[in-house]
Amino acid sequence: MENSKNYSLKTALQIGEGQFIEFKESIDKSLSKEIVAFANASGGVIYLGITDSGGIKGVKITNRIKSEIQDIARNCDPSIFVSLDSNQNVLCISVDEGISKPYSCSDGFFLRIGANSQKMKRDEVLTLAVKTGKIRFDEQICNQFDWNDFDDDKFKYYLKLTGISNNLSRDEILQNLRILTPDGFTNAGVLFFAKDPEKYIISSKIRLVHFNNDDRIDILDKKVIDKGLIGNIEFAIEYLKDRIPVKYEIKKLARDEFPEYPISAYREAIVNALIHFDYFLGDMIAIEKFRSKLVLSNKGELLFPEKDFGKRSETRNRLLADLLSRTDYMERAGTGIQRILDSCISNSNAVSFNFTDAFEIVLTSNATVNATVNATVNATVNATVNKRQNEIIEIIQKQKSITVKELSNFCKVSRETILRDLKKLKELKIIERIGSDKTGHWEIL
Repeated sequence: MENSKNYSLKTALQIGEGQFIEFKESIDKSLSKEIVAFANASGGVIYLGITDSGGIKGVKITNRIKSEIQDIARNCDPSIFVSLDSNQNVLCISVDEGISKPYSCSDGFFLRIGANSQKMKRDEVLTLAVKTGKIRFDEQICNQFDWNDFDDDKFKYYLKLTGISNNLSRDEILQNLRILTPDGFTNAGVLFFAKDPEKYIISSKIRLVHFNNDDRIDILDKKVIDKGLIGNIEFAIEYLKDRIPVKYEIKKLARDEFPEYPISAYREAIVNALIHFDYFLGDMIAIEKFRSKLVLSNKGELLFPEKDFGKRSETRNRLLADLLSRTDYMERAGTGIQRILDSCISNSNAVSFNFTDAFEIVLTSNATVNATVNATVNATVNATVNKRQNEIIEIIQKQKSITVKELSNFCKVSRETILRDLKKLKELKIIERIGSDKTGHWEIL
């Protein structure tokens, strides 16, 4: 999105007040609110010497007035850097998006929404602090924790999974893992090692439901569990394994297995949900098995713009991620989404990521995908499409945002060969590129 700092005064007057532009006739007590509001949002420019209607009134630009504005910005909490520039007799106060949100002034916390700077409510301030990593649920101290509720069996099992020696005392190990601090036992410790995590954290449970069809009406089975973070992962994996059919092919003395969904994909999706879940919300993670799809819902919105999804990774719960990364359940941070995509492509599953009220990972049954792909491939046979190009069509059908480099690696041919294949498929009007090379996706025509 273009930042208003790039607008000329003439352009700003034509556009008028909005998300990135504020007009003020002169310095008044509301200036600090506007500076804070822009810093808490995406930045903006305050044009001093312009009326609300967009008329140039002008101000006398002196070193004293510049110093006064800088003092106002410095007195915000934390201090905010502003840059000053003049155009005719208008003083332009540029405010960058802050890196230490949330910011406040003497009148409270404010956020720029459209053409207004609105005062933030307590929950909105908390949400902004959480999103920017200033408050992390897993690192908070659980002051109510009773050490009689510490589960030694879960602790010993964790040490076994991680290979950590128990030569040290329990407290020393917990301190080294940053679960136990001088201030007390953290929420991460509760989620891993409490006998009954829900006693302290209401959002510790996960819900697993098996539906008969593709709607949420006919329930075959439902479980709500609270076995600690690792116990929840292991139970959820086994729950799905018991309900996912596997097709077997026997060739000579070997038996090949073809599950409806790859375990590596849904295991990764389960771990992703538990690590990125917003435990402040008091809700629970939902894992749903439908007839032709798996849906894993995690009420933890992205910590960055949606356009950066798949290219950028930010961990909401860093301590949970660190603890789990010591086991085999979590590999290198930031690679989980790509592993889901790769395993789904190899197993002929479609996968989609939805960003609505919750972050959803949806895996589509390979039986459904194969039926669609076969119809598409059959329709292209008469168009002189070769085997590799048919394979490209199948891959695009399953993963529309796949890159040329990923296609090249998957098909084991050069980038130039893939580009020629894509060009031919486009000329035959079989595929179409929607959007730019960097942020767009493919469509099957």
